Amino acid sequence: MPETPVFLPNLLIALREGLEASLVVGILVAYLVKVDRRDILPKLWTGVAAAALIPLTIGVILTWGPKTLTFRAQEILGGTLSLVAVALTTGMIFWMASHARAMKSKLESTMDRSLRRSASGWGIVVVAMVAVGREGMETALILWATVKSSIENSIWATSAGIVAGFAIAIVLGVLIYRGALRLNLGRFFTWTGGFLILVAAGITAYAIGDLQEASVLPGWGHLAWDYSAAVGTAGSPVYWLYTVGNAMFQINAQPTILQVVAWLAYALPVGTAFVLRTRRPRTAATATPAPRRERESVSAHA
Repeated sequence: MPETPVFLPNLLIALREGLEASLVVGILVAYLVKVDRRDILPKLWTGVAAAALIPLTIGVILTWGPKTLTFRAQEILGGTLSLVAVALTTGMIFWMASHARAMKSKLESTMDRSLRRSASGWGIVVVAMVAVGREGMETALILWATVKSSIENSIWATSAGIVAGFAIAIVLGVLIYRGALRLNLGRFFTWTGGFLILVAAGITAYAIGDLQEASVLPGWGHLAWDYSAAVGTAGSPVYWLYTVGNAMFQINAQPTILQVVAWLAYALPVGTAFVLRTRRPRTAATATPAPRRERESVSAHA
């Protein structure tokens, strides 16, 4: 299974981000159906299609744009954009933890204001582009950073993981919209949020290594440890496990001291804050039962 390490993390990331985008689209479609404005659905799909071009454009730029740069410039750009991807991903994780339950009402309010301003519904195109495009931009950056920092770079395995993740997300989104599937979305986003925090911690350490290699940060070559001899050779079980760990979480057998510090500086406070944030609503919900209407909204969309 030589390509599995590249396939799996991209599938999980695409699944999480794709499901989030599918839920957003489902909410927008359900609202237009509820207010009997099915005539605007083609414009909504126009906005969704336009939003889909955002990650594709970003992917093309990030893949082919730096080819003409010097090695140092590529390392600086790669390290900087990796840190941007980490920041966006972290913000998205905590936003979902805090606002997932209110996402439906906020999107519906935005749709209502747009329809009030323009009965023709062209504002819905903008609403769809913004709501779905934001997910696409975050997805493109985190997937690019994950692939770039992976020890193994197979274009076919990477593409297959991304396509499979999005395909599963679309199917789940349709089933949830039609009421054919009841999924505990709160638990899903909690577990995948924890997974993404570990991914982001590894990308942070990798980005620091890029910036060190470009002489932007000091300490390149000052290793915290060197377990490269214990990794073994290609084909051995230990090497395969190391490849899995590197592809998913950027585990490094030869990290610099600053990379280890950066990993801890990100993972410990962010992980602790995430655990506290995700546990708090459960405690509150246990102490004070929510009204029936609110509970239905939460179970359906959070």
